Amino acid sequence: MLLKFTKLLAFLFLILILLALYHYKKIQRLYHVNTLFDEKNIVDNFLNMEKSFPYHHIEKSKVPYAMPRKLGYTLPSSFNYQDRSLQVQDYLDYSNTTGLLLLHRDTIIYESYHLGMQESTTHISWSVAKSFVSTLVGIALEEGLFESIQDPITKYLPQFKGTGYDGVKIKDILQMSSGVGFNEDYRDFNSDINRFGRHFALGKSFEGFALSLKNEKPPGTYNHYVSLDTQVLGMLLRKITGKTLAAYLKEKIWDPMGMEYDAQWVIDQDEVEMALGGLNVSLRDYAKLGLLYLREGQWEGQQIVPKTWVQQAVTPSEPHLMPGATELSNSHFGYGFQWWIPQDWQGDYFAAGIYNQYIYVNPSKDLVVVKTSANYHFKEIGDESKDIHVALLQAIAKDFPDQNIDTMPTEKVEENK
Repeated sequence: MLLKFTKLLAFLFLILILLALYHYKKIQRLYHVNTLFDEKNIVDNFLNMEKSFPYHHIEKSKVPYAMPRKLGYTLPSSFNYQDRSLQVQDYLDYSNTTGLLLLHRDTIIYESYHLGMQESTTHISWSVAKSFVSTLVGIALEEGLFESIQDPITKYLPQFKGTGYDGVKIKDILQMSSGVGFNEDYRDFNSDINRFGRHFALGKSFEGFALSLKNEKPPGTYNHYVSLDTQVLGMLLRKITGKTLAAYLKEKIWDPMGMEYDAQWVIDQDEVEMALGGLNVSLRDYAKLGLLYLREGQWEGQQIVPKTWVQQAVTPSEPHLMPGATELSNSHFGYGFQWWIPQDWQGDYFAAGIYNQYIYVNPSKDLVVVKTSANYHFKEIGDESKDIHVALLQAIAKDFPDQNIDTMPTEKVEENK
């Protein structure tokens, strides 16, 4: 009897080992997702996402464009947030800044790297990727690949009939006004966005998660940030272009704009890109997207993105999208087509990702500021890092330039070959 019991235990143990080996990658990835933002790992994780997750490779342009540099600009020493004066360098250190770049007109005037990041290092975008996706949607519309942003998404993605996206206009999805119910609280373990992360880690499809969502409000009436809205836009692009997002991005943006470095876009088991935040890009190439918008879609004499699209993308057009506290939105920031509008709006706008990734554009100052970070404080209760960062970015622009940029020596930049 004891011998039989021992054999049974040995057999069960063998089964457990085989199951563990079979699911090893999923278990490993689930552990990695659940510890992705831990203080001791966050910097390394943000700089090396391609080592932990599958991705599509985006090769640098064969004709890279190196922006001229006139380094020598000095950041302001302090800035105000509400009733406090904060030291710029102290806050940059506190927020685990990995890269910071200022672009005036088309020239880099400030560029710094920290915590292991270098010029060629790619850094996870998180939701900054949403602004890239919006740009691709504008290009696809100009190419006639779909008829209108007034079309319901189900016209092109019929599998969403009967779901939270049934009949929702593409425009409402672009403006985070789909009406789909979604909890985006990263501090809540059981929130929808954290369930999405575990869903991905276990090898399940992004589409499957999007199909499970339900509607809560009439579309086009309330601004509520739903990351899966962008995932649906990514699905639309794949359907109408017949290409992966990575391939379409390379063709329409990476190559014509002379992006200097390779990039990666994280994918699921079906090799579908994480449109809502899985793009990994170098600091300078992030800056080029900001410069493209600063130039209203034009690059070296070529209209990459329609000027009207750029204008619409960065201008709130409905009452529920306006900056400022309102019962029509769950945010005091305004919103365009996957671009944010500051509460103290001065014609400026920004792309933003969790843990403090930013592309900030201030047209009146011909200024683009890019910041990458691994701010582990982001998940702390009461964290105000998004508001503080916007205050910092606007403070940099407010008195800009307080130094004579034109007299700074131009530094010769070698092209990345």
